[in-house]
Amino acid sequence: MTGPLPASVARLPTHSVWLLAAVMAIGALALDQATKWVIVSLVMDPPRIITVLPFFNLTLGFNRGVSFGMFGGVFANSPWILVLISSAIVALMLTFLIRSPGTLEAIGIGSIIGGALGNMLDRMRLGAVVDFLDLHAAGWHWPAFNTADITITVGAAALMLSGLRARPTATPRSS
Repeated sequence: MTGPLPASVARLPTHSVWLLAAVMAIGALALDQATKWVIVSLVMDPPRIITVLPFFNLTLGFNRGVSFGMFGGVFANSPWILVLISSAIVALMLTFLIRSPGTLEAIGIGSIIGGALGNMLDRMRLGAVVDFLDLHAAGWHWPAFNTADITITVGAAALMLSGLRARPTATPRSS
């Protein structure tokens, strides 16, 4: 027996899902590139550390590695390898979008794609990703990050949240 889906698992028409994901991706990409331009061109000229709050600084860094600068030495002279890996991730996200046409999934996937594209553009233009947000406490600093990293994290959280929502279950057969 089938019936309407509960509101918590409502699906959008396919064109609406793609439009929502595209708006999220373009918005994330634009926000990322705009903030990086402001930091590099205006705020960090000359480069310095700017204390914003007791636990938050603006600083300028160029990440030649992957997350948190890992493997920076490996990829320092090969940013195109990371561009190719990021391209594969974007393709994978598009595959998920085709299979998961829910609103929250579209928001999450679009945010991840936009953030990945923002960091890819940095690697293609500069050979490294511009990082400028520095959170710290008691002398310990989280690795510097940027708005693309934030949109990727928010997108991943949206996908996790969508996985926790109620899903329609099969009605057990009576014998």
